Amino acid sequence: MSTETLSSPAFTSKDLATDQEVRWCPGCGDYSILAQVQRVIPAIGVPRENIAIISGIGCSSRFPYYMNTYGMHSIHGRATAIASGLKAARPELSVWIVSGDGDSLSIGGNHTIHLLRRNFDVNMLVFNNQIYGLTKGQYSPTSEQNKITKSSPLGSIDHPFNPLALAMGADASFVGRSMDRDPKHLQYMLTRANAHKGSSFLEIYQNCNIFNDGAFEIFTEKATKPEETLFLEQGKPMIFGASQDKGIRLNGFTPEVVEIGKDYSVDDLWVHDERDFYKAQVLVRMFDDPNKEGKHYPRPFGVFFETDRPCYEDVMTMQIEETIATKGKGDLDKMLRGREVWEIKS
Repeated sequence: MSTETLSSPAFTSKDLATDQEVRWCPGCGDYSILAQVQRVIPAIGVPRENIAIISGIGCSSRFPYYMNTYGMHSIHGRATAIASGLKAARPELSVWIVSGDGDSLSIGGNHTIHLLRRNFDVNMLVFNNQIYGLTKGQYSPTSEQNKITKSSPLGSIDHPFNPLALAMGADASFVGRSMDRDPKHLQYMLTRANAHKGSSFLEIYQNCNIFNDGAFEIFTEKATKPEETLFLEQGKPMIFGASQDKGIRLNGFTPEVVEIGKDYSVDDLWVHDERDFYKAQVLVRMFDDPNKEGKHYPRPFGVFFETDRPCYEDVMTMQIEETIATKGKGDLDKMLRGREVWEIKS
């Protein structure tokens, strides 16, 4: 895993800090995400005046205030729509969308899936804390069933979204997951997401220590992390465990946890291929409740899937240029008048 500098940065992470007081609760995972974004962006080779951070509503959506670039703190759920318009009008910009699980998967869910299917070349960072933090602790679209919150005092009966399965269903061309408490991995994933040409969907597990503290503790604490996480690496077998003695093999299309050296060797394990659409569908489902089938899987982190697909803004520009070349510039008045004309007789 590498976080190599893409080019000699013309500015540093300190240049990205603003004069605004960072107003997140002490201990919030957003601080770590902000720090990693500020470390990665100077290395992408884009001047600050060509970078735009677009956010919606929520704790995560304060992000533009803390980044010394262009940006917009927009409205609830609509960051993806605004970013789409910006990228269509200014395709040369590096556009980053910052959103939370409630903002992007509830009121903004429709905009999210259409951004992904259209494949604008933008980076979408979804801070998932499985709670509504800004409005003080209601359950969110990713909260687990039976969760007791201020809006579900008897326990939530909603089935939660699986964000990466949703992204795969919307034909996202880049799907990945990282976490706030693994800075090196998060830097690597931010770099990979930015390098992708198309819509990158990066889910980031983010701890809300006030309203949902410890939601992802099993994946972040030293005592449990090695046994509960699976870090995906292209072309390498899926191995995990404190002693690297466990692995994942495929029995047909069903993943199985096996012990290496007993019944199976490393050669029997599933080798990760980021380009395999069908196996990516299996990987994202290693998120679901293991108790339903009596199985327990480690939670995967890394790049689940990446593919090449034309970007919306490129195809749109090409379409306009071809139309002008063959038919000349359009007549706006004629277009507005349309071709359907009715004559009303008294």
